Amino acid sequence: MFDFLKKKPADADRTPETPKMPGGGLFSRWRERLATGGSQVARGLAALWPGRKIDADLLDELELRLLTADVGLPATERILGDLRRRVDRRELGDLDALLGALRDSIATILRPVAIPLSISSSERPFVILVVGVNGSGKTTSIGKLARRLQDHGHSVMLAAGDTFRAAAVEQLEVWGERNGVPVIAQAPGADPAAVIFDAHSAARARGVDVLIADTAGRLQNQSHLMDELKKVKRVLARQTPGTPHETLLVLDASQGQNALHQARAFHDALGITGIVLTKLDGTAKGGIVIAIATELGIPLRFVGIGESIDDFGAFDVDDFVAALLEAPEPNATTP
Repeated sequence: MFDFLKKKPADADRTPETPKMPGGGLFSRWRERLATGGSQVARGLAALWPGRKIDADLLDELELRLLTADVGLPATERILGDLRRRVDRRELGDLDALLGALRDSIATILRPVAIPLSISSSERPFVILVVGVNGSGKTTSIGKLARRLQDHGHSVMLAAGDTFRAAAVEQLEVWGERNGVPVIAQAPGADPAAVIFDAHSAARARGVDVLIADTAGRLQNQSHLMDELKKVKRVLARQTPGTPHETLLVLDASQGQNALHQARAFHDALGITGIVLTKLDGTAKGGIVIAIATELGIPLRFVGIGESIDDFGAFDVDDFVAALLEAPEPNATTP
């Protein structure tokens, strides 16, 4: 379905790890969970606008809905600018045409960032450094990612680089036991860079395909802790040039525009190569996905909509846009 899945010769050794889930996948279930209220964008559109003329007032109303859905000003201006130009050219004669154009405009923004994680067969171990603020769902995402990689035939090792948070190592070890993957850890308070260095050495010695390194959660404005992450990256690069191969930022979708601020700060400091957006089930907005795509253009690798292992998977543009814009059925109930 996506053109970017057709690999160029230079990428022939990279295999996508996140095929689309059958039956509509994650976002169909997200839409069902929002059935009693609908998303901020979708809520009441069909009931509010039937028979209305597509004019400046209606577009202003749509603009407000986009902004309250955390789409953000730059993305909203881009979307409304496109719609207004099409209205001026008399291309949108009714509400259905307007909503179709809205879907197309949002999808155009999102498609360039809907890029699945790929694991290079020429890099062993393929190193994934996972970062984010406290409470974003970082360690849980690591456990689910480890399971997903195993399901695709990769051997996995985990590095317990969060040496400061109480029970962080134990939490990662629970995921390790659940998935049957080794966890490399040291005593509480150990140097995170040393822990991850040792884990990388162990993964290389054992011929492990993928090493996923956890790190301590930190706020984006904690410069000394951001410097610690930079140190981890330097140590890895000295050990094996080019590592980490992927730096994943885990963001809590329910944080709205604050998640965008976090992404910008982490990207400026570390050069983020992919995003995991968690807790999408905790917000009826969802527009932060569009804001991040517009302002940063960082690949969106995975999304999470719940606690189950099945509630974690690839970002699918068409499913997301449908869930965001299609109002729920009047008699629908949340499962």
